[in-house]
Amino acid sequence: MVEPQHFPPGILTTLQLLFQAGLVTTTLTYMTCLSWTLQCDCCMNHWTGWQRLLARTILSNLSRADMSVCVLCVFKRSTIIPVPKKPRPSGLNDYCPVAFTSVVMKCFEKLVRDFITSSLPASMDLLQFAYHHNCSTDDAIAHLLHTTLTHLDKGRGSRTAYIPVRLDLQLPNRQTTISTGGQLCLTHLTLSTGAPQGWVLSPLLYSLYTYDCTATSNSTIIVKFADGTVVMGLISDNDERAYLEEIKHLENWCQENNLLLNISKTKDLIVDCSKKQERHYQPVRISGTMVERVDFRYLGVHISQNLSWSRHTNSLAKAARQRLYHLRRLRDFRLPSKVLRNFYTCTIQSILMGNITVCFGNSTKQDRQAL
Repeated sequence: MVEPQHFPPGILTTLQLLFQAGLVTTTLTYMTCLSWTLQCDCCMNHWTGWQRLLARTILSNLSRADMSVCVLCVFKRSTIIPVPKKPRPSGLNDYCPVAFTSVVMKCFEKLVRDFITSSLPASMDLLQFAYHHNCSTDDAIAHLLHTTLTHLDKGRGSRTAYIPVRLDLQLPNRQTTISTGGQLCLTHLTLSTGAPQGWVLSPLLYSLYTYDCTATSNSTIIVKFADGTVVMGLISDNDERAYLEEIKHLENWCQENNLLLNISKTKDLIVDCSKKQERHYQPVRISGTMVERVDFRYLGVHISQNLSWSRHTNSLAKAARQRLYHLRRLRDFRLPSKVLRNFYTCTIQSILMGNITVCFGNSTKQDRQAL
């Protein structure tokens, strides 16, 4: 049996002062988003009572004065389910491993996350848009496009490299079960490194770990949203040295800080609207491997070389039409209008409204009609 993981002595007092009864109970109320599935008052009463019981359990564990306060292994246990990225996956790279962790552990991590974010200065890593107040993926995309368009107005070109980075975090004694085809593997795997997909704290810990990863030149910028990293080079007079040196510096920085670059998913994009002369750009190489020069998708937005939004709007319209079928089926089953409205808001409207402040104003009339 794996021993439970104990808290370090320095953090114990902070946790005891942080987790007050009201804060724990308030944090647990975010789970009431599932309450629309409960159709009777009896179920709602049981749900509210469960929240209060769980809050008392967490507080009683953290209020103990001795050093035996620990996180039980059952809370850290997770189930990994491979989700296909394509309709017809052909290999392991076509699957995304999603880890389903305990709801109790998610609540506990949310408490720690709120405490950490409240202690961070507002000026730390301004180009890391994750966990900044009133910032979202729209702000990261808007800053990236605004910088590109401002530079293109001067008759110059720009290059953008999307570089996925992975951080190996230390997670002692986390038991994991793999589920394939609806069947669970009977053997539990014990993992000590890696942040599971769906873990609440992993994006925040990555942001803190990479806060000093900034651009070294005035003609380059590094835009980050959690682990989504983009290196942009503002090319002038066909001088690409600053851009290529920035990518080399990022590669060396990742090696020194135990970060892994996913070279197979790294993409290079060139945006050059100049028609006076044809420019030849040098290829980008990372660890001796040439980076593919192609349009890419960043934070759910398709970015093309001509900065057209046709591909992005078509993908949104296609995804929305697929979910409309499920909405019609639910309507045929005569579900309450509140359930249908919640399904539309969560699965259809959220897709159509994603990054709409960035792409809708510059889209064509045909693209708007598709939406």
